[in-house]
Amino acid sequence: MSPADSTPVTLGQTTFLQGEPQGQPLFRIEPGIPCQHAREQASEILGCVCDLMLSGIMDSKPQWLWSAYYLNTLAKALLDDAEKGMPSPL
Repeated sequence: MSPADSTPVTLGQTTFLQGEPQGQPLFRIEPGIPCQHAREQASEILGCVCDLMLSGIMDSKPQWLWSAYYLNTLAKALLDDAEKGMPSPL
């Protein structure tokens, strides 16, 4: 949680998209993003993922499917890190 106003925030612990050769993470969620905002953004991204996947399949555009894959990993990382920043239930 943010010390100033007790709003839950991302911790910045979640990485996504591994690089070569040793699986080094390419990206990390930034710490300090309000969890509610991170979750809202993940929802928007997942809406785009659905559109890209449907269009990619219907129009035989494999590059759209790869775009959907990358956006999906970003959305999952946002949700995972937001979950880490939420207070534990008592």
